[in-house]
Amino acid sequence: MSVAGSLLRLARPKQWTKNGFVLAGVLFAEKIGSPSHVFDALLTFLAFCLLSGAVYAFNDVLDVEEDRKHPLKRFRPVASGEVPVSAAVVYSVALVAAGLALCFYVNVGVVAAGLAYLALQAVYTPFLKHMAILDVMSISAGFVIRALAGVAAVNSPISPWLIVCTGLLTLFLGFSKRRHELATLGDGAVVHRKNLREYSVPLLDEMMNIMISATIIAYTLYTFTVYERQDEIFMMASIPFVVYGVFRYMLLVHRDGGGNPDTLVLADRPLQISLLLWLVVVGVTIYFL
Repeated sequence: MSVAGSLLRLARPKQWTKNGFVLAGVLFAEKIGSPSHVFDALLTFLAFCLLSGAVYAFNDVLDVEEDRKHPLKRFRPVASGEVPVSAAVVYSVALVAAGLALCFYVNVGVVAAGLAYLALQAVYTPFLKHMAILDVMSISAGFVIRALAGVAAVNSPISPWLIVCTGLLTLFLGFSKRRHELATLGDGAVVHRKNLREYSVPLLDEMMNIMISATIIAYTLYTFTVYERQDEIFMMASIPFVVYGVFRYMLLVHRDGGGNPDTLVLADRPLQISLLLWLVVVGVTIYFL
């Protein structure tokens, strides 16, 4: 593989779909019709792709010895020797610099979100990811920061509903991923992730049930209360797609293909259709009704 290909793989572009939460701000703030706001939102999305790529690259440096002993992770660019450790460090720093430069170009609010994301990762990697429950809460916080960055990019007021719905949904996704890891890896789960010894499948099932219920209730209340104009009650028509989407994901988690939200969005056709129809209903309601 070429050097450029190895460096790109080191930044894990398949994980960049998570940064799609950045684009929620421009959609729900009714700024899609403003080219300047759309441009700023896309720049913010790109900035977080660079920042998250930097975090992945640096994490591979920190975990290089453990990854070399892992049957799958040993093929990662740093662990396999495709990218030297020193080059990976320089690459990570360059991605951070480029990401923050884009944040500065947009506005100071996006800079604050970018720095908050990096600060969270600096605490998560050495400490929080080894602590049960806090590991998933930290991941959820990262998604909330992404969503807030998108709001800051379009200079829109922060909606409590955005924080609540994003936080609850990503807690559900986080616990479902832990459940998938525990159920599929069996005795090797603790080797894969040490804090999995503190979880159990029944416990994670309960946590998932709580989060999925809270997510649906929160989103339903949002559609009932957030808009003042009578014609925008049609936002309630998006509820079935949210319900189907989270239930579809839960179904997949109990199969071999579940576990990674980014992978599922790219691979599962029913989930893609549900997401697309949700976007259509939301877009039509906000911009045309």
